Amino acid sequence: SEEDNAATISNVTFVRPAKFYFSGFSNIPHITYFLIFLCFAYIMTVVGNVFLMSVIYLVKFLHTPKYMIVFNLALTDLCGSTALIPKLFETFLFDRSDIVFRDCLSYMFFVYFFTDVQAWTLVIMAYDRFIAICFPLRYHSIVTKQAIAAMLLLVWVVLLSLSASMVGLVDRVSFCGSLVIQSFFCDSGIILELACGDTSLISNIALGSFVLNPILPPILIALTYICIAIALSRVASPKERLKAAKTCTSHLILVAICFSPVLYISIAYSISGLDRNGRIVSITLAHIVPPLLNPILYSLKTQEVLNSIKKLCNNMLSNISMSKKVFAAMLTKWKEIRP
Repeated sequence: SEEDNAATISNVTFVRPAKFYFSGFSNIPHITYFLIFLCFAYIMTVVGNVFLMSVIYLVKFLHTPKYMIVFNLALTDLCGSTALIPKLFETFLFDRSDIVFRDCLSYMFFVYFFTDVQAWTLVIMAYDRFIAICFPLRYHSIVTKQAIAAMLLLVWVVLLSLSASMVGLVDRVSFCGSLVIQSFFCDSGIILELACGDTSLISNIALGSFVLNPILPPILIALTYICIAIALSRVASPKERLKAAKTCTSHLILVAICFSPVLYISIAYSISGLDRNGRIVSITLAHIVPPLLNPILYSLKTQEVLNSIKKLCNNMLSNISMSKKVFAAMLTKWKEIRP
């Protein structure tokens, strides 16, 4: 309609459309089955991460620097999935392919921000493993709650500033042509292709953001594990090597799951191009699969967390049993004094 396509002119310089229109999931075969999978994955992501955060919060034994990082990762996974997936379902199920310009900018901000925080949380996890294996005697003096809290806070502040800067610059770009976004969310790269005028500054900011994530985190993690491998090679006992290596396996799997789809998309797109449907499906999986598997791979299968879950269940059963006994005693006493 004319109202939807009307543009808002601000300061006689920036032309902002009233709305954008998604066309991401059109003409993809068997899309219904894919969306059912996304729905199931999102529900399990919410359940798994909320359960993990609850266990860490309730069990004082897990109030350690390591599980501060795990809690931050679970929180980031939950917020990132919630920022992306519900809007996707709204677009498909209720045929709401349009999104208001300001809402699109908010959508872009939260998706990119939580994705970047997730990546750098994995870097902090790698740092934790590096200190634990290479400097075991100094671990508790180096990896303290204060140090981890400062690192996590720095990550949140820096990435918040970077994401806000990028979105703020998109707000100062004019759009004179098509308003159809060939994706399922407000992808900054695709939106910049729709812009007219000079976009060099925001392109440089986007390049810097691309270097910070996904390029720099896997490089830092790789360097960390090179140092860990060198340290393990100096350990005399094969049993000790195996034990130390097992503590890193889950983290390495998480890193592979988190960064492989994004790096694949970037490399394939730059070398030979990637068709629209393949890019959309790959990006979707890159956003939904890591938050789904993170609590399972890194936390819920570790002995510490399993013991904590058993302890919580035993306490709950004990409380229920005690409540039943108290209720039975009160009922008996009431029957005795009843006239």
